[in-house]
This record gives sequence, structure tokens and C-alpha cells, in this order.
Amino acid sequence: MSLWFVFALMTAAAIFAVLWPLGRGSRKAQRGGSDLAVYRDQLDEIARDRAAGLIGEAEAEAARVEVSRRLIAAADAGVARPSPAPGEPFRRRAAAVAVLIVVPVLAATLYLPLGSPQLPGQPLAERVATPLQQRPLDALVAQVEEHLEKNPEDGRGWEVIGPVYMRLDRYEDAVKARRNSLRINGANADREADLAESLMAVANGVVTDEAKAAFERALRHDAKHSKARFFLGVAAHQDGQNEKAAAIWREMLNDARPNSPWAGMVREALARIDAPAPPGPSAEDVAAAEQMKPEDRSAMVRGMVDRLAERLKLDGSDVEGWLRLVRAYTVLGERERALSAIADARRALGQDADKLRRLDELAKELRLGS
Repeated sequence: MSLWFVFALMTAAAIFAVLWPLGRGSRKAQRGGSDLAVYRDQLDEIARDRAAGLIGEAEAEAARVEVSRRLIAAADAGVARPSPAPGEPFRRRAAAVAVLIVVPVLAATLYLPLGSPQLPGQPLAERVATPLQQRPLDALVAQVEEHLEKNPEDGRGWEVIGPVYMRLDRYEDAVKARRNSLRINGANADREADLAESLMAVANGVVTDEAKAAFERALRHDAKHSKARFFLGVAAHQDGQNEKAAAIWREMLNDARPNSPWAGMVREALARIDAPAPPGPSAEDVAAAEQMKPEDRSAMVRGMVDRLAERLKLDGSDVEGWLRLVRAYTVLGERERALSAIADARRALGQDADKLRRLDELAKELRLGS
């Protein structure tokens, strides 16, 4: 309400500024006419006082001269300001009424469609100085994309927009941006690892052969690169090489500083594979699978996954089994089954907070919605 009260005061001030000149002339004319009558009354009073002997002749004459001078001046002023023409008072009143109505209506008509009274004021300099991260994300992306259409060799632009695409879940666009950044800016550990991360996102969290190769190139640039080392451990774990994954992650923890931001994530990953795992295929099974045709190998894998799913229906408390089942469905490209397995696992695990946390972490790692 205070904002609208201020607007009302501003409108009233504008109206007064317009009405003041309209009423000024008529008041001056009225004042001039009243001055003539007053001076004439004073002359008559001087004559009465002289006749009554209240003042002397010299005093009366001096008073008459002074009053006559003022009377002449007032009369001259009246001649300089002629009387209003017929109809002029009506026009003045009409103009005043029009101002009283038109000014507020015109102000409201212009402001209401365009103004936003609830928004705080922000000077131009402050708007220009707004950091990029505080501007609307869609506007920022559109601006950068428009720039890159005109300047496709701007390596800095591709490097900037890559993380934004990841944040927006536009993973294929992120892959394109990071490939261009590598091509234009040159290869280094961070750019190779970022490309690999984007490739993993496209594959729903699976470390594909192409992503693994990019992580390995990152390590050739920086043998201690934390992201590349961690996800190569994930790749080993996904391939069933838990000992190799554990060795990678233990080495990372040995190299970690006390305040390393990624140390907690590595410890959790290591704890998951250090837990006792349910029985898997024997060495003979693995050797036999290597000699199979691709279609036979796929059938064998499918049979193992189906048997695991059946076993979990009987014993749903095996969190390691649920994690393996969800990951297996993801590797097979069966996203809907993976989501269904996550839902079944949550029901089976009940209120076990630690097991549910591990399940949620895997779903997040594989970018599976709940």
C-alpha cells in the first residue's frame, strides 16, 4: 500500500504543477479589481477626516497624493491585464477538469501494462555488473550458443558451455562441446576427463570403452588426476575386476590430503566392494563364456541376470545382489527394468537406512531416476 500511496502523491504533484498556471491569471485579475476599490475608499475616508477636522490640510494632501499614486498604479496594472474574453473562464475550468481526469488515467494506462511495482529497483550499472552465474541459465545458454554459431572456433566458448550442458542433462550436447574444446584448445588431463564423464552420462553411468580410453589419456597427462583414477576404478568394478578397482581406490586414499573433497566418495566405493559378495560365475564359467559365440554369451548373461532376479525375490535383504542386478540391467541397456529393480529393492530392504543409502548412491551414479 505504501508504494501506491507514493504513486498517488506523485500524480497529485503532477496535477498541481499543471493546474497552477491555469488558476494564476484569474486570481491576479480579481486582486487588481479589489485594489482599486480599496484605494477609492481610502480617498473618501481622507476627505471625511479633513472635513471633521481630524487631520490638517497638509496631512490630508500628503495622504491623498500617496493614495492617488497607488490608485494610478493599480489602474495601470488593470489596463495591462485586460479582462478575460467571453468564455475564457469556462475554458480554464474545462482544462482543469481534463487535467484532473486525463493525467491519472494516462499514467495508469501506460504503467499497468509495462510496470512491475513489486520488483526492486536496480540501476543500469548494477544490472550490467550482475555476474553471469546469477543471470537466468536459459538466457546464458542461448547467448553462448548464438555466439558459437557465429564463432565455431571459439575454444573458450565450448569449454564454458560444456559443464552447463551437463547441468541441464543435455549430455550429447556436452560431448560435442567437450570434443570441440579438446580439438581447439588442445588436450590436457581435465579436458580428457571431462569428455569421458560426458560419454559416461550418455551411457547412463557406464564407463564405455571410449570413455575409458579418454580417462587413460587423462592419466598420461597427469598420473594423479583424481577424476580419471576414480572412474577407471569404476570401470574395473563394472568389469568384475574388484581387486583392481580396490587397488586403484586404496592408492588414491594413500595419496589423498586430509581435506581432499573426493576422499569420502572413494572410501564409500571401496567399502562397497570390500563387503562379501554373493557367489558369482566360476573361473570355468568365465573361460567357457570366452569361447562362446556373441549370441550364446548374451544368452548366458541373460540367464545369470534372470537367476539373480529370481533369487532376490526369495531373499530381498541381499543389498549386494540388488546392486549387481541394477547395474546389470543398466549395462544391458534395460533402463525400465533397472528402475523397477530399484523400486523392488527399496520395498525389500525396508527401513535399513545404510542399505537404502547405498542403493540411492548407485541410482545417482547410474543417473537413474527414482
